[in-house]
Amino acid sequence: MFNLRTSMSGRQYSPGVLIGNWNEDVCLEEELLKDFLCKRERGELLIQKSKKLREYLYKKEQLSISTDGFLHFGDTVLLVSPDNNTSPDKEPTMTGNLSLAVNPKETDILQDNELKAPCALSAINSVTPIGRNAFRILSIEGECMGEPLRFGQNFGLGASGGFPEKMLFVASDHRSFENMTKKSSLQPVFLTDELTYLASWQATYLDPQLRMEYEGFPVPANTKILIVHSHTNQALAVPRIYWIRTYFGKEFEVNCHTYLDTHRAEEDKNYWMVVTGNPSSQTTTMFDRPKPPSDADREQNSEIPKVICPC
Repeated sequence: MFNLRTSMSGRQYSPGVLIGNWNEDVCLEEELLKDFLCKRERGELLIQKSKKLREYLYKKEQLSISTDGFLHFGDTVLLVSPDNNTSPDKEPTMTGNLSLAVNPKETDILQDNELKAPCALSAINSVTPIGRNAFRILSIEGECMGEPLRFGQNFGLGASGGFPEKMLFVASDHRSFENMTKKSSLQPVFLTDELTYLASWQATYLDPQLRMEYEGFPVPANTKILIVHSHTNQALAVPRIYWIRTYFGKEFEVNCHTYLDTHRAEEDKNYWMVVTGNPSSQTTTMFDRPKPPSDADREQNSEIPKVICPC
């Protein structure tokens, strides 16, 4: 805490040696100590702010439970990019289920203790509902909370990052020289503080041949869909080949671009699952719920002969 005193000749002395402006040095050291103690009492030290920041962002969130199997306005959900990379040539870091999460700047949050617009987004290797990756389905055209969300209907996505006061909205805009993603140089996705047409999205049925037939039907929860930006008609995507360095470590870049294959159908980079809560457990999601046995498994189990033990 106390520094060595240096004389005019450059020789260093211990703090107990009274040389030069020793009285001013002692007063300065006392003021620094008082300032440190005062900031510690008020919780304004950098280490205290960083700890509080992580408590908010990694606070466990409870997702909404769907009783009818559909998504509704006002639901708190996870946006999960399912694992579709089954090729053995893929690296292990490119596989797995990813969830959309807020990626705030550390300096902005340490100053205001809330999410500050504009805020970046990224994809993380976690499907546990926490403050970072919990989003809320919002109404844009005046629908009542609790009404089912339908294919082709505009909706918004809000995120608070675990902070209790302010909510930001997922938005996108056309790519420009100053407005593009860092790695893929495509249309960016970010958080804004205004729920405008830039923050309007639509759910699209996955199969292109049945897309028109499902227009206007309720969107089922925990199934693969496309999330398309209403203004630019580009789909939300995670390419999985671009990663970025963040305050939380290495995470995947998120953009707004429709990836098409040779059949003019969307690739798995655009697939999303809107995950709801597990009704049998408040700490897990429907994504963690065990899948029911298939027809082949049921037939295989029925063929196994039952052995009756003699009494």
